[in-house]
Amino acid sequence: MNIGIRLHDTAPGTLEERLDFAKAQGFACAHLALSKVLPGFAMPDAPRLLADGALAERVRSAFESRGMGCAVLGCYLSLADTDAGALERTQAVYRAHLRFCRTIGAGVVGTETPPAPSLRASATDLDSEEAFRLFVNGVRPVVRWAEEEGAALAVEPVCNHIISTPERAERLLEALASDSVSIILDAVNLLSSDMTDRADAVIADAIARLGDKVSVLHMKDFIDAPGESRPRPVACGDGRMRYGALLALAKRRDLPMTLENTNPENAEAARLRLEAIGAGLRADRPIEEDAK
Repeated sequence: MNIGIRLHDTAPGTLEERLDFAKAQGFACAHLALSKVLPGFAMPDAPRLLADGALAERVRSAFESRGMGCAVLGCYLSLADTDAGALERTQAVYRAHLRFCRTIGAGVVGTETPPAPSLRASATDLDSEEAFRLFVNGVRPVVRWAEEEGAALAVEPVCNHIISTPERAERLLEALASDSVSIILDAVNLLSSDMTDRADAVIADAIARLGDKVSVLHMKDFIDAPGESRPRPVACGDGRMRYGALLALAKRRDLPMTLENTNPENAEAARLRLEAIGAGLRADRPIEEDAK
């Protein structure tokens, strides 16, 4: 299985040192958030910083020389913005990331759909059609640039964001109708606290609706957080998650998986837990088996 880690969850160091640490712990790929790994990298400056050919060569070479893949290049800025000027600047950051993604050979540029400050200040309900259309309109130029660059954008649904459910993610894919858009499936991010007892059903629905369009899995676990709107995320194996359906999907589609909510002390153990579960699974394993 192709299991990786967020580089900013590894031991501190340079990009190269973090990659060395990840490789030493047995990881095959990584999620790269430039602003969390490269000192002085500010996202608003990305159009200028990512035009630097030397930086692209450094990043590409760092991954290639270690035989590791960059599964996700993170660009988690809001495209649901009623401030036209701010939206245009954010879109330019995405365009720069898409070009950089292609140059370094990354799999996708990853994003989520939180509200921008302008939307938080309004009365717009994130579950509304207004919010959905606002995000679609904001992301359309980014999708067009992805197509032009030969790159890919992957949207990650989150239960308290605009694209909050598998159904809404399915609608988004239909609205954008582009092979340059896919899904990052993070099952825990789909769960609110009142959904944890039916997590298997939520995962089954997500796979049924989105499985063929998933390009990356984000893997973590959860424990209940009484009084909180969402469960508490923890490292794989430290909570209540059952991974059978997700790992069967990963094996069937040969998907990269990147761990979240780990630290240098528990990341390798989390990887080994997933590999042990995955070793006994058939790729065509029925999703319903998780409900038994």
